[in-house]
Amino acid sequence: MRVNAYAAPAAGEPLAPTVIERREVGPNDVLIDIEFAGICHSDIHTVNGDWGPQPFPVVPGHEIVGIVAEVGTDVERHQVGDRVGVGCMVNSCGECVNCRNGDEQYCVKGMVPTYAGTDRDGSTTQGGYSTRVVVDADYVLRIPASLDPAAATPLLCAGITTYAPLRKWGAGPGTKVAIVGLGGLGHVAVKIAHALGAEVTVLSQSLKKQEDGLRLGADHYYATSDPDTFTELANRFDLILNTVSARIDVDAYLGLLAVDGTLVNVGAPPEPLSLDVFSLIGRRRSFAGSMIGGIALTQEMLDFCAEHDFAADVEVIPVDYVNEAYERVLASDVRYRFVIDTATLAG
Repeated sequence: MRVNAYAAPAAGEPLAPTVIERREVGPNDVLIDIEFAGICHSDIHTVNGDWGPQPFPVVPGHEIVGIVAEVGTDVERHQVGDRVGVGCMVNSCGECVNCRNGDEQYCVKGMVPTYAGTDRDGSTTQGGYSTRVVVDADYVLRIPASLDPAAATPLLCAGITTYAPLRKWGAGPGTKVAIVGLGGLGHVAVKIAHALGAEVTVLSQSLKKQEDGLRLGADHYYATSDPDTFTELANRFDLILNTVSARIDVDAYLGLLAVDGTLVNVGAPPEPLSLDVFSLIGRRRSFAGSMIGGIALTQEMLDFCAEHDFAADVEVIPVDYVNEAYERVLASDVRYRFVIDTATLAG
């Protein structure tokens, strides 16, 4: 099955139109006509080679929403005509302790990423900047009818990446949660933390997005470029979620945690971060990481967003704008997530 796509031909090269092959629909597969594909900072890291060598050419895109066009003979969960989504993974072993516990993203044998990964049949996965995709039915999510499909698209990565740690570390009524960065991940994190009932503070480099942050659900907004911020907020938070993909002063942020507080990193900077262990020891603090979430939790997140009537704030673009969009993401010039209208790939 040959489909139109946009691919990065080599590290650091502009994305360009191409044609790729998709496998035939197997017994447990779903064929999806893609409507929208989100642009994630991970896409940019991958195509720029920030995270090591990649199997170029690479078709990025792990935030996918579309309509089921065909299902395999064994598929019961999805039907032709359903609106569905695909996130950051499209397979795992399904047998290890992590897969059995619903943490397929931590598969002992390695989960299969939606693009630039090696699938169980040995083929290289290609992502959502394309017109169609074939995915194992167990990794296909139901998109609630009340969610706008374009706005729901970033939830398949940005949504679950922030929902999972907020749920894991108990964000809710009576807790004080800080979100570092108000970008593609951070703006969704603010909405989710607010809907969970937490007292939400945004920690951003400047105050230029303060009005947006308060509109999205934040109770407080501080500029991290102001040294007084770290003095005023010392020992305050139960949970800090760092969403930025750049180096931060880990010790400074750990100093904002209360006793037993946790700083969770979901942003993935290309360079290592370091810390002084006394920043942890002094108040029994923790520094943790989190990577997306399992399939069941991702469905829970989508249903939660629908129940609370919100999704991502998006700018929908044609596919031929993707290289400019990448530059704008790197310049923090998007509010707050680019989504490709894949109808512009047809023809």
